[in-house]
Amino acid sequence: MSRLSVEQVKLYLGKVPGWKLVEDRMALARTYECSDFASAMRLVNRVAEMLEHDSQHVEIHIKANLVTFVLTTREARGLTGKDFALAQTITKVG
Repeated sequence: MSRLSVEQVKLYLGKVPGWKLVEDRMALARTYECSDFASAMRLVNRVAEMLEHDSQHVEIHIKANLVTFVLTTREARGLTGKDFALAQTITKVG
């Protein structure tokens, strides 16, 4: 899958509310605030189960009740349509 241009990325951002562009990494990021640590871990586990058989990789940062997902396609050295599709899927789970 080919890398999206900055203009395309900014257009696609409107389709994934709550996600932000991390320009220095050309990545998408979103932080979820859960009610407690156990809820945060349940969210991470739901996303992990969903991605178990997917070749897509996601960076996950957990800090107490906060979970941050960071998406980028390493092979493309930037964002692709697959990253935005994954962001939409995670949004539905979150």
